[in-house]
Amino acid sequence: MFYILALVLLMLFLSAAIKILREYERGVVFRLGRVIKSKGPGLVIIIPIVDKLVRVSLRLVTMDVPPQDVITKDNVTLKVNAVI
Repeated sequence: MFYILALVLLMLFLSAAIKILREYERGVVFRLGRVIKSKGPGLVIIIPIVDKLVRVSLRLVTMDVPPQDVITKDNVTLKVNAVI
């Protein structure tokens, strides 16, 4: 019975300690609120309770701006569309 409990606790500890970052992500490791370092993609091992891993996505995010009517200096109406 003790071995099963120890095995379950070990599995919980490992599941909290091992993180997997995708190719487009980076992880910033905080230890007790201070930045330790950033980690690249792949397998990252942290100390549970003491360390916190914050994932940062490096993917581009595009937002479409709705078209707007603009009047130029010589009173010509233009429709302007943009992507941010």
